[in-house]
Amino acid sequence: MEKLIGRVKHFYGHIPAAVIELEDDLKIGDVIIIKKKNGEEKFKQVVESMEIERKKVLKAKNGQEVAVQVQGKTKEGDLVYKEI
Repeated sequence: MEKLIGRVKHFYGHIPAAVIELEDDLKIGDVIIIKKKNGEEKFKQVVESMEIERKKVLKAKNGQEVAVQVQGKTKEGDLVYKEI
């Protein structure tokens, strides 16, 4: 089962990392699924590294913007789901 937790605001291909605007909490170890706006899955991964304003964090809350190191390509507007 999965729950929508946010949207990709920006993607840095050279890192690679996605800035995600959160609508729910996220923590290290959570499994996220990145999907296109049409619902097509791009990739699924475990969250291993997160930063808020260039500082490593273990968790982030609803309303925050968090940079997550990602294992695939994504783009602005893609949807972020969390496995529950």
